[in-house]
Amino acid sequence: MVNNKHLKKWATDLFPLNRSLAGKFNRLTLKYIKKKINKNFIIKKVKSGTKVFSWSIPKEYSVSEAVLKNEDNKVICDIKNNNLHVVGYSAPVNKWLSYNELKKNIFVSERISSAIPYVTSYYKKDWGFCLSKNDFLKLDKKKKYNPKIKSKFISGNMNYAEMLLRGKSKKEILICSYICHPSLANNELSGILAISMLSKVLKKSKYSIRLLLIPETI
Repeated sequence: MVNNKHLKKWATDLFPLNRSLAGKFNRLTLKYIKKKINKNFIIKKVKSGTKVFSWSIPKEYSVSEAVLKNEDNKVICDIKNNNLHVVGYSAPVNKWLSYNELKKNIFVSERISSAIPYVTSYYKKDWGFCLSKNDFLKLDKKKKYNPKIKSKFISGNMNYAEMLLRGKSKKEILICSYICHPSLANNELSGILAISMLSKVLKKSKYSIRLLLIPETI
């Protein structure tokens, strides 16, 4: 039986993985669920560029470095400390900017001044960093800043996983959660953990039940 200890372990292991629409950390997340939680999940893939209704499967995204420093070499933020510091799908950048030039690519939450917002640029080639509003207001307007992002976009696959619990009827109940957000609990892991838990406790019934873990855009 699944208990709070299991859920906490799964959450602790999955929280740091820098998931997105497609890429290495999505695969690691799904492989973890299949190996550690329920082997009945089937991991599937669709090639980048494949047309799905009005959507095209995106390229895989990876970022190896994302750090913002000022001219005194002081680190303002670093993805090593929090995945949310870099805008998802940010293009590579490495240049010196004035405060006024930089602030166009800085994102903050107006609602919670201590929070780092989650921002993406999936379908527009751009880059950016996310800071708490408190840290943003501390930036020296007279200094220059060096945003440095090392990222790659490759033609690969978008991965997802599903598990079908067959019932007496061909009609299905679909229970779905997305896997494309990094280091977010209520807006990401809660769904993943709920489906993982359901995969352990659901029994066969009248209707078939399909559990689906997939990037949310699709």
